[in-house]
Amino acid sequence: MSRVLHLTEELISRPSVTPDDQGCQRILSQRLAPLGFACETIESGPDNFRVTNLWAKRPGSGGKTLVFAGHTDVVPTGPLDEWSSNPFTPSHRDGKLYGRGAADMKTSIAAFTVAVEEFLMATPNPSLSIALMITSDEEGPSVDGTLVVCEKLKERGEKLDFCIVGEPTSVEKLGDMIKNGRRGSLTGKLTVKGIQSHIAYPQLGLNPIHKALPALDELARTEWDQGNAFFPPTSWQISNIHGGTGAGNIIPNSVVIDFNFRFASVSTAEGLQQRVHAILDRHGLDYQLAWTVGGQPFLTTPGELVAAAQAAIRSETGRETELSTTGGTSDGRFISRICPQVIELGPINASIHKIDEHVRVADIEPLKSIYRRVIENLDRA
Repeated sequence: MSRVLHLTEELISRPSVTPDDQGCQRILSQRLAPLGFACETIESGPDNFRVTNLWAKRPGSGGKTLVFAGHTDVVPTGPLDEWSSNPFTPSHRDGKLYGRGAADMKTSIAAFTVAVEEFLMATPNPSLSIALMITSDEEGPSVDGTLVVCEKLKERGEKLDFCIVGEPTSVEKLGDMIKNGRRGSLTGKLTVKGIQSHIAYPQLGLNPIHKALPALDELARTEWDQGNAFFPPTSWQISNIHGGTGAGNIIPNSVVIDFNFRFASVSTAEGLQQRVHAILDRHGLDYQLAWTVGGQPFLTTPGELVAAAQAAIRSETGRETELSTTGGTSDGRFISRICPQVIELGPINASIHKIDEHVRVADIEPLKSIYRRVIENLDRA
């Protein structure tokens, strides 16, 4: 068994459902410390949701730092009887490794850890500083994980130059897609107020659902922006609507609409909020609106890091990779605040968060080699 496969299975065997790291980060520290890494555990969060973060860094002789970022936490398994095998017992079938976290993202963590080990064995005195940033709160609220680590590093004046997040980004074949950015996420909870009354006497009430519909229609039809070369146009979508008492003869006194923007870098959260309020005000609604910014968009335009990753993928697989900003949010949104070049690169994402999550065993060694080649490319730059 290869070293990276062995480490992947060791991590999968730990039932590290958010925020319980289950000792995964300790395993990594025990491997990194002998290589000269200063390993720091940063805990955060209340006692009933304690998050463990690992910041490990090995200085090089030059001035630039490459960070590998990831999360040891996994989503819940779902019904155990629907799994073909125990989700926390690594299992092999038909050339695939099964287990919760196999794709998202314990294989990536094992791969870049072993990649760092191999690189330092071959290059014991590199120019490049190398660091690992690992959290147990990526699949959860994400308030006591990478965000906290980045804030601490910013306070210390820590300078980061490149970051690879090991999110599963490949679509059909390993390395066919890199995420070089992500859209922002902005959520609104809109409460439109009315006057409750008997449904047979509508003149005595005010139906908030009826009042809200024209405004919602306008919001759905609005072109918020046209996107750009890297981002699709901003999208506004309703996720939930709740109104009424459940009775069939009452006009409700309010309706609550949950909606979300996934927005391109050409728009801002503040600008979108202002436009929504303008539409609601124009329709004369009596409303309350609470906003939550889930993440700002970030973008890494082609440069040193993208070129190093593309060259590594090409050398290892012969494949030309696509740059993309599609999908949900990631911890890259926090890291991009203190690091100018952030990309995501990992295994095939088709099975993430699903029953029988898995990775192709044949992709594990090449993924490790891609990461190692990226380190080599940046160290020589």
